[in-house]
Amino acid sequence: MKTDRDLERQLASIDRRGYPAYKSLRGTYDFGDFELDIAHVQGDPFAAPSQLAVYVPGDVSGLPACCRDAAHRRTATEDLLVRRFSKEAAQASFKVGGSGKSGFIGTSNPGPEILARSACEIAPDGAVMLRFEAGLPAHGRTIDARAAARMLLDLIPVCVERALMLDDAGRRAAQKAAELADDQRAVRSAMRERGLVAFVADGSVLPRSSGVSAKPLAGARPFTSPESMRVTLELPHRGRVRGMGIRRGITLIVGGGYHGKSTLLKALQEGVYDHIAGDGRELVATDETAIKLRAEDGRVVHAVDISPFINNLPDGRDTRSFSTEDASGSTSQAASTVEALEAGARTLLIDEDTSATNFMVRDALMEAVVAAEHEPITPFVERVRALWERHGVSCVLVMGSSGAFFPVADSVIQMDAYEANDITERVRAVLADARLAGTHPEAPGLGVSAGTYPEASGLGVSAGKASEAPTPSTSSSSVQDALVSRPLELGGKLERRSTGRLGRRGRARGGDGAGTARHEHLKVRGRGRDGFSVGSYDADLRLVEQLADAEQSAALAQMVRVVLEHGLLDGMRALRDVVDEAFRVLDEQGWEALSPYGDAACGLARPRPCELFAALNRLR
Repeated sequence: MKTDRDLERQLASIDRRGYPAYKSLRGTYDFGDFELDIAHVQGDPFAAPSQLAVYVPGDVSGLPACCRDAAHRRTATEDLLVRRFSKEAAQASFKVGGSGKSGFIGTSNPGPEILARSACEIAPDGAVMLRFEAGLPAHGRTIDARAAARMLLDLIPVCVERALMLDDAGRRAAQKAAELADDQRAVRSAMRERGLVAFVADGSVLPRSSGVSAKPLAGARPFTSPESMRVTLELPHRGRVRGMGIRRGITLIVGGGYHGKSTLLKALQEGVYDHIAGDGRELVATDETAIKLRAEDGRVVHAVDISPFINNLPDGRDTRSFSTEDASGSTSQAASTVEALEAGARTLLIDEDTSATNFMVRDALMEAVVAAEHEPITPFVERVRALWERHGVSCVLVMGSSGAFFPVADSVIQMDAYEANDITERVRAVLADARLAGTHPEAPGLGVSAGTYPEASGLGVSAGKASEAPTPSTSSSSVQDALVSRPLELGGKLERRSTGRLGRRGRARGGDGAGTARHEHLKVRGRGRDGFSVGSYDADLRLVEQLADAEQSAALAQMVRVVLEHGLLDGMRALRDVVDEAFRVLDEQGWEALSPYGDAACGLARPRPCELFAALNRLR
């Protein structure tokens, strides 16, 4: 293996040559305590930065065994190391000047969520692989070897030493990150055992400093759980922790405007991910399968059975296999609901503010004016009990203007100046009084019978048993029929680029396992968190709200590329099988499986399977 001195000599030999001469640097160099790999060199100083990686052996990294002996601890420790290196790289970046991206040093820059990222991998023996980007220096398009030597032989080694070779303080920080991961895992385990869809620890800080910042709001009121909903969990490191447990079933979050309803729901929708210490939501956890639903006017829909919610359209379109390039608010939310159930969601999260009103409710006066035979929409309020009682799917809804969901709810939380109050019993009493008076609580004096309520076993009849999961129905029903995982066929634009099972490094592996063959790859263009294009296809992810990081979108783009290149969207395979196969390959082969040209690079973060469902369902 070449050494750092060889790299120094090679740099001197290409000084003031044309920028392509930098490609001669590709390879791995031994720096003594670590190895530097120059995997890909940019074509010119204005192109995307070069891809580099460092490898630090376990006896040099100093990582304690407790930080790497379980998958959840490794992920938390990798996250910590990425943050440490990103901080050091930011201080070293552009210390040397030049044209274009000359002097840039950077890697992933995580938000508060802890995600598995391609930027860092820890081996069982404590060895660390950290991937990053660097802009090799130039003046114009002429190599500046002296600046490159300072960058590669001085600045980057300092970043490696400070971030990845842990001293006592670094080891303590790694151990704390691993311990927090243990506690977060224990919270999620306790939630499953106790029949909870979410847990919000007392003392959590839910408000963010602004609509564009993930930082906790300074001076915000710490969360306190209502006594009637308080549960106590025993965590391995923090010990006894109390907080609000939201039980399985149907839960409403109500209250006046600006009192914290949507803030609580946003914390719940982001609680599908673990968060770093200091975020304020590190002990806010939600069922990992929970999906936030909303209206998405204009989204594409591919052959989705929306008949449980929408039927008998005036134009005669088949809603058992509904397709459109421009969905309305109600049809988009109906399609997203069915897609979420197909993706395996056990919990649905809905905010009235971002929902289609006619999809959610239809009040008694409207029913009296517009006859049922002229209304194709069966509102969600009439399906939500069946989703829970027949299929075990819970729902948490924010409602601020309509009381239609009160009769079908199991529990009701009122947010009052960011304080959570359990008002379930008060709502039950109001409903009982309304039934006795024979009036509808939404429109007193109209004389509408209480029998118009879509009552099942919620507050309209009894307290229900929200903590006990019902046995999913095996009988046929309109909702059940819609849950069958469907094939997805995108039509004539689909171009199959390879055959056989998915293989490493963008290659197609022959069915007999003999040999590999390269093929042309579909071009991928990312748009950050908003979406991506792959070949001639485009995915708009702006309203897929639980995508936490642009690197998840980048990973989805590469997963979609692999799916398209291998012709998996052929109208034969169920979409569930396509998603399962994509994640199987990622799990077995690692980040390399998403690299079209060989070695993995930084810039990818693991999405949830439901986000791949969402991306595939939004391809157009």
